[in-house]
Amino acid sequence: MQGMTVDGEYVQGDGDTLNPVTKDEKSWGWFAIFNVWANDIQSLFGYSLVASLFISYGVSGWTAFAALIVAALMVMFLVNLSGAAGERYGIPYPVFARASMGTAGAKLPAVLRATVAVFWYGVQVYFASTAVALLIRSVTGITGGAEMLGLNSVDWVAFFIVWAFHIWIFWHGMDWVETFLNIAGPFVYVVMIGLVIVLWVKSDGQLLSQAQTIFANPEATWGTEMTGFIAIIGTMVAYFAAVMINFSDFSRYAKDKKAMTLGNLAGLPFNMILFSALALLTTAGAAVVYGEAIINPAEIVGRTDSVILGVVAAITFFAATVGINLVANFIPAVNGIANLAPSKIGFRKAGLITSGFALVIGGLWTSFISQFGISGFVNTLGATLAPLYGILIVDYYLLRKQELKRDDLYNMEGGTYHFRNGWNDNALVAFGIAAVFSVATVWVPVLGQLAGYAWIIGAVLGGAIYYLRCRGSHLV
Repeated sequence: MQGMTVDGEYVQGDGDTLNPVTKDEKSWGWFAIFNVWANDIQSLFGYSLVASLFISYGVSGWTAFAALIVAALMVMFLVNLSGAAGERYGIPYPVFARASMGTAGAKLPAVLRATVAVFWYGVQVYFASTAVALLIRSVTGITGGAEMLGLNSVDWVAFFIVWAFHIWIFWHGMDWVETFLNIAGPFVYVVMIGLVIVLWVKSDGQLLSQAQTIFANPEATWGTEMTGFIAIIGTMVAYFAAVMINFSDFSRYAKDKKAMTLGNLAGLPFNMILFSALALLTTAGAAVVYGEAIINPAEIVGRTDSVILGVVAAITFFAATVGINLVANFIPAVNGIANLAPSKIGFRKAGLITSGFALVIGGLWTSFISQFGISGFVNTLGATLAPLYGILIVDYYLLRKQELKRDDLYNMEGGTYHFRNGWNDNALVAFGIAAVFSVATVWVPVLGQLAGYAWIIGAVLGGAIYYLRCRGSHLV
């Protein structure tokens, strides 16, 4: 354990990865925060999820579109809450979690968050590899090869290229990742708009009318539309659950609170509106032109038979997915893994551990994991993390009134947040009860009507149980 001075205040540090940022390091303006959300929403997996929602819940395109906008506003509000402590104290999520879970107990939420990050990291490596596979096919004309675990030889070559490229990027530092984010975001929109134009021409101008009706349920009623509306909101909130809980990993770099809130305001609703509209039009256009709903834009590009569009789209989708993967998934995974043994696991070692797990998860995506459905996995991961969010927010706002003792957060031997041997029993009980119930709403048929509310139920239940147990207790 090492000590350091931050803004004139001495704190006990946990190594460079977890130390509070200094004033000089708090350099992110609102556009940097905006760009995080732009790339997060623009990923290939994000497109596939948004496109699949139009199909899975049997609602009209405009109902799904409205639900996505509401979800974006909800996420904006929730990340402003969870990011406030990071912006004010310059601390990452694993350190922030010590206030509610304990200096040792915080390893539990940090590991859970890291597990989710590693999972998404592996899945995003696979989705980025589909863009590289598209590039290989567009340039060489090679279309197949021997198949193993759902991927042919071209797919596997593309997968290993992307996996190795991630390692090469993070080995050079996060400045390279930031460059990816700043360049990739605008180009993704350019390519998607170009794809909509191509499909518009191929559909003889019928794309817009079809966008409203192509995914509508002929037997839809006000009740079924509302049910789908709520379910989509729940799924999208669950999709962003991982980033919501550890947003302090990013907000701690914000220049001030205004930069954080303005970046979230511009980044979430705007990007969700534009990206969802393009996803709706593209998916509807593909259904009209090709006779089937295609939820992977790389596959749609592949069917246009345009080598130039294929090359440009492949490079753009690849850059966007790699950029957000390294930021939204790599950083929390590295922070969570480093928090297990700060003196032994550094940035690069934690990165290699993350990459090792990603190799397995990404390789199994098409052959096993995806067979259970995107929405089911998204909702399950979100339901697991939800109670941790509720506990974190209740502890910081209701019990501690937004006041933390930063030096005690780094004191692993005693202090305010050591509780009983470093564990806060109240938080553990609240998390256990709430997590079991919220996950059950996703998978237990009798609770199926609550599946769309899984994240909200978990967060509210976890926070409420924690508050009731802590009220009047010395373990707060």
